[in-house]
Amino acid sequence: MSENKPTVIVRRVKKVQKGGHHGGSWKVAYADFVTAMMAFFMVMWLLAATTKPERAAISDYFRNPSPLSGTSSTPAPGMAGPGGASTSMIKLGGATDVSRGNSNDPFQNQQEAVPTPVQEREREKQRLEALKQELQEAISKSQALEPFKDQLLLDITPEGLRIQIVDKQNRPMFDLGSARLMTYTQAILVELSHFINQVPNRISITGHTDTTAYSTQLGYGNWELSADRANAARRTLLEGGMDEAKVARVVGLSSSVLFDKTNPQNPINRRISIVVMTKDAEAAALNETDSLPVLPTAAEPAAVPTAAD
Repeated sequence: MSENKPTVIVRRVKKVQKGGHHGGSWKVAYADFVTAMMAFFMVMWLLAATTKPERAAISDYFRNPSPLSGTSSTPAPGMAGPGGASTSMIKLGGATDVSRGNSNDPFQNQQEAVPTPVQEREREKQRLEALKQELQEAISKSQALEPFKDQLLLDITPEGLRIQIVDKQNRPMFDLGSARLMTYTQAILVELSHFINQVPNRISITGHTDTTAYSTQLGYGNWELSADRANAARRTLLEGGMDEAKVARVVGLSSSVLFDKTNPQNPINRRISIVVMTKDAEAAALNETDSLPVLPTAAEPAAVPTAAD
């Protein structure tokens, strides 16, 4: 009798290895997300912190990279253009700044420090705003000028800082129908001369009258009178210490530009307008920038607190 042997059943189980609860793929995705967000915020920061020319230079750097220091002093035109990058860290200004920074030419390094026209206009605007605030503060604090506060009008125009000294009823700037300055008008102009000397800008002086004809002399009218009054103001500013080279233009406009157009005989129309001119206004007035000698650069005016109007 044969022995009954038990049947052996072999069960094969396929083992599946798993990498944790969710595996490690999520870490890669998260790292990609963080990197993308960092790049996004970097781009947003560059858009807010740089000018249009600087952004163009940075863009040029990445369009035309090179492992060697570039030799071009201008941004490359495109992917196939000449090299303009370097192995140093990116500077604001891109290829142009890098090539100049690596250059041994002192003239190029000097050029790098020259401000752009936009920066120069902004600095000029800040100088004029500071001068306006300083004048307003001086007028409010000066016992000599305080009575004439309502006759001194200050504003910023496209041509520059305009200072207008206007007539007031019973308090004219000049003798009636003449170019002889009143004593208090002379004091105002002498005080103004000190402030005008603080900035390197030139000035224009314009005389205005109302529509009343003061003179009975043949061939002498309000045009001549307004020009003579502007020249009288110029002489007083020079006597107060203003540099003579600062005067770019002296004009008499008669009653052609009224302050109060609704009342042509209003005393406020009789005024002297002194404009501390911007460089662009100087060029427009002179029609060329080389016709006058270069003025010495004055010290930047100190920051002053906002003065009450």
